[in-house]
Amino acid sequence: MAKQKEEKTNVMRVLEQKRIPYTPHTYDHEEGVPVDGATVARSLGQDPETVFKTLVARGVSGGLYVFDIPVEYTLDLKKAAKAVGEKSIAMLHQKELLPLTGYVHGGCSPVGMKKQYPTVFHETAEIIDTIMVSAGKIGYQVELKPADLIALVGGSTADLTTQE
Repeated sequence: MAKQKEEKTNVMRVLEQKRIPYTPHTYDHEEGVPVDGATVARSLGQDPETVFKTLVARGVSGGLYVFDIPVEYTLDLKKAAKAVGEKSIAMLHQKELLPLTGYVHGGCSPVGMKKQYPTVFHETAEIIDTIMVSAGKIGYQVELKPADLIALVGGSTADLTTQE
């Protein structure tokens, strides 16, 4: 009986190439139905504080920036702009995401973008044991040590969210 081959995403291949240990996770989703991070966290039995969503924004200077925050939090644009030294930033339009990053909305990962943009993680990434981010495809997540992920993308941490 042939063993079913696990599908690897580009993110998983990058992590393996860099010898960064990770745990792959998959979740069921309906094609064309939007998926929110809190639902993903619950379906995987994970604490939403450790499951991060990847957001891409453009600064007033025209530069692109990546922000990773817990799925139930909201990005504070003023704090995010301050973290990257911009006067202001605005979220990237959904139609621009794929051509600029190589990822679709709901499957965006800080790992393996077409170009490595400055990346900032919410400060809580420094105090959790593992972090889970998209594996670059809807239905796939990777779990790894936050320090490994931050080092891989040359990221930093800052307070990026509004008070809930």
